[in-house]
Amino acid sequence: MSLEGKVAVVTGGSRGIGRAICLRLAAIGAKVAVNYVSKPDAAQETIDLIKLEGGEGSVYRFDVADSAEVQDAFKKITDDYGRIDILVNNAGITRDGLLMKMKDENWDQVLNTNLKGAFNCIKAVSRVMMKQRSGRIVNISSIIGFVGNAGQANYAAAKAGLTGLTRSVAKELASRGITVNGVAPGYIVTDMTSGLSEEVTSIIKSEIPMGTLGEVEDVAGAVAYLVSDDARYLTGQFLHVNGGMFMG
Repeated sequence: MSLEGKVAVVTGGSRGIGRAICLRLAAIGAKVAVNYVSKPDAAQETIDLIKLEGGEGSVYRFDVADSAEVQDAFKKITDDYGRIDILVNNAGITRDGLLMKMKDENWDQVLNTNLKGAFNCIKAVSRVMMKQRSGRIVNISSIIGFVGNAGQANYAAAKAGLTGLTRSVAKELASRGITVNGVAPGYIVTDMTSGLSEEVTSIIKSEIPMGTLGEVEDVAGAVAYLVSDDARYLTGQFLHVNGGMFMG
C-alpha cells in the first residue's frame, strides 16, 4: 500500500485520532496538510513527528465551520501542492448535556463543526478532485451516530448526519472517479476517554465483545485502506472500528 505522490488534507490533525491518521498517511508516502483551529503547538508537533520519520507536511489553520475560511484554505493548499488527492474529515467537538437542558449554542456548535464542517470541506475539495477525475474522501463518524447516547443528542445527530452526507455525495461523485466513505470508531483510547473513571471504563469494556478499547492506530489503519488503491471499488460505505460493540 503506497500513497507516494498523493496529497492528503486531514482536519483536526493536531492530536488523538487525527494525529494518528496524519502519521499513517505520511508513513505510506502522502504529503499531509494538517488542519487545526486552536492548538498550533500540537499541530506543529504532528508535523515534527511526520518529518522525524522522513515524511512531508505543513500546518494550515482554519475553522471547518466557516465556509469562507475553508474555501481560502483549500485554495492555498492546492496552490502549495498543485493537487489534493485525499480529504479526511476528522475535526469534531463535543458539548454534552441532557436534551432538556442543552443550550442552543451547544447544539449549533456541534452541528456546525461536526457536520457542516464536513460539508464545507467536501464542497471545497470536490472541484479540485473533479478536475483530476480522482480522489478519496473519508468522513470520521462515531458509533454514537449509529446507536445514540444519552447526553449526546447533538453529537449523535451530527455523526448520524454524516451517514446521509457520505452516501449522497458518494453517488454524486462516483462517475468522476472519487470515492466517499466513512469510518465509525467505537471507544478509542484518546484524551477524551482517558478522563473516564475506572468504573465507567470497566462497564464499557464489558459491552465490547473483544473486551478492550481500541487504539488510534486502529482507526488510522482503516482510513489508510479506504484512501488506497485497494479500496478503489468501495464507496458509500462505513467501516465500524469498535471491537464488535456495534455490527452494522
